[in-house]
Amino acid sequence: MGKDSFFLMLGFHLHDRSKDEIQRNRPLGRVDRCFALTAAAWGLVMTALMAVPVRSLALEIVDRVVAIVNNEVVSLYELNESVRPFIEQIQSSQYPDDVERQLKYEVRQKVLQQLIDEKLTDQELARLQITVSETELDRAIERMKEANFLTDEKLRAGLERQGLTYDEYRQRMKKQLLRSKLVNLEIRSKIVITEEDIKEYYTNNAASYAGEKKYLLHNIYTRLPSIVTEQEKQIALGIMETIHQELEDGKPFELLTTDYAGATVMIESSNLGYFKLEELSKQLRDVLGSMQAGSFTPVLESDFGYQIVYVETIEEVGGKTLEEAKPEIQQKLYDEVVDEKFESWLQVLRERSHIKIIN
Repeated sequence: MGKDSFFLMLGFHLHDRSKDEIQRNRPLGRVDRCFALTAAAWGLVMTALMAVPVRSLALEIVDRVVAIVNNEVVSLYELNESVRPFIEQIQSSQYPDDVERQLKYEVRQKVLQQLIDEKLTDQELARLQITVSETELDRAIERMKEANFLTDEKLRAGLERQGLTYDEYRQRMKKQLLRSKLVNLEIRSKIVITEEDIKEYYTNNAASYAGEKKYLLHNIYTRLPSIVTEQEKQIALGIMETIHQELEDGKPFELLTTDYAGATVMIESSNLGYFKLEELSKQLRDVLGSMQAGSFTPVLESDFGYQIVYVETIEEVGGKTLEEAKPEIQQKLYDEVVDEKFESWLQVLRERSHIKIIN
């Protein structure tokens, strides 16, 4: 497996994890552990450590700062906890040593950037005084349970399998709601999807909304015995070609079997019913795919003799009109713009913030 495939498998994208959490609005699998030390406080800690004998430093130092984000820090412990499941997956994938080292390095860098972005968004939440009430949180959890057909017992059991307590899950949901409010305030409220945008998308993706075609089919056929001479086959084929010519001349399909009731070869007809193309033989799929309602096939050889298939009607099943598809299209376009705007907004936030990565 290549590096790019590995990162896709782990779910890494160019966008910040917190934004993805907002969009999906689903429970997360990791407990946030944030250190609230300021840079000044960390300086006091480091000063105190300088008095410790060098030999004991390896035992005493259990954490350090890996990034400063304005007046907050990202700790080594926090980074290690966040990256641990990905590192375990890399180690279990049996990559060559050099590839494994590179993957571990790249994963750490990506996760560190995500943690920095989370700090930035959390700081914006505090600056804008965005809050979530317990009532809002309860309602959001109930909506999530209803959407996923979960009882309270099933939810708690699922959280236990992920190593989360219910209180930890509530805190995670609260963070998602806070960030969702931030996105609504900073990004969504400024996005406008026009009617022209929706029409253009519908036209450009017409096949997605066309639904499936169902064909109402009839056939006229000859049923030949299992043992048949070449002469008998030619007689049957000749009669079917005559019938085909009469169809081309405009004779009604339903009258033809009556006209040939006394023929040396038995001519029968049947109402086959509705079929989707994929339910038919390759021979019929190839022929019917380009046909219109009211038309008929050439004489076709079949397992039982010869047949002509008549297409009475073609119905669209499961398709959507522009009006029916409008809410879905609007949401798709909206999500695409949110993705773009969020990354731009986040980049501006990074540029105006004091961020220092400490190797």
